[in-house]
Amino acid sequence: MKITIYSTPACHYCADAKAFLDSKGIPYTVKDVSTDEKAAEELVEKSGQSGVPVIDVDGRVLVGYSEANLKRVLKIP
Repeated sequence: MKITIYSTPACHYCADAKAFLDSKGIPYTVKDVSTDEKAAEELVEKSGQSGVPVIDVDGRVLVGYSEANLKRVLKIP
């Protein structure tokens, strides 16, 4: 499973998403759209917006952070 979080350092929802994945021992990659122009372009291509977080789970794009939605996509209780 490949997970990418499009994030910025000041985004507390991004921090919440990363903390949740960390608590479950699930690896992920972070792309900081505030400093990485290519990542910012990817974010808009995938989600149609520039807000963060956007979480890509094997091509399934979640806009915003919802623990319930992330659990559903990851198929964890």
